[in-house]
Amino acid sequence: MQSLAMIENWPVPTAAAAVVRADGTVTGTHGPTGHRFPLASVTKPLAAYAALVAYEEGAVELDEPAGPEGSTVRHLLAHTSGLAFDEHRVTAPPGTRRLYSNAGFEVLGDHIANATDIPFPEYLRQAVLEPLGMTATTLDGSPARDGVSTVDDLARFAAEVQAPRLLDPRTVLEAQTVVHPGLKGVLPGYGHQNPNDWGLGFEIRDHKSPHWTGGSSSPATFGHFGQSGTFLWIDPAAGAACVALTDRAFGPWAAEVWPPFTDAVLAELRA
Repeated sequence: MQSLAMIENWPVPTAAAAVVRADGTVTGTHGPTGHRFPLASVTKPLAAYAALVAYEEGAVELDEPAGPEGSTVRHLLAHTSGLAFDEHRVTAPPGTRRLYSNAGFEVLGDHIANATDIPFPEYLRQAVLEPLGMTATTLDGSPARDGVSTVDDLARFAAEVQAPRLLDPRTVLEAQTVVHPGLKGVLPGYGHQNPNDWGLGFEIRDHKSPHWTGGSSSPATFGHFGQSGTFLWIDPAAGAACVALTDRAFGPWAAEVWPPFTDAVLAELRA
């Protein structure tokens, strides 16, 4: 895909990208797709997927208590537990505000580790990484932000999310459906959004503006970006997903180049 070559003009030391169709076909790649990049918050969809495997295995229930009083596994996945951004401090009653929370994902990881008797990084490996052949992906630390992976591995994950084998497709559909619709909140790097829609571990584009995806991205687009200059989006209307990983921290450069890149990818897919 010619559009992927746009990453050569990004002001970053290293970048790699791939597009994956809904049937799992890798339509195009560019850059060193085997290079291992810190994922930052693109770790969260991987952690969420492991949490959903734990749910399907019966180790946890989505609506069982987890985190602050009144909070559940579902609240933690959807950033509505009330926990602060990076502190284990409650700032709102569960279900009332969309408070993007790294702390919430750390509590979630601890909850699953306790329920399964397996440290969360190992559970993620057994539940998601190993079955998908994601041999270059590791988690050494927080399930909110400490994953390291490659474009090749995340392409495998993007194929799985679009045509699930590890989970019931109905569970994945629930993960990409808004939890607690209508809640306001701040999308990190993009300011206050009303509403700030989120599913189970995946951010949902809806009609947010500004946004890190493209102007032509469908409202159903879901995924995540990371402060290490990384993103993964899946656009069901386009029948495709895109992964881009870099080694430069997110900033104005990303807000400038990511949306036109996505629009170019989508235009090429349509053509």
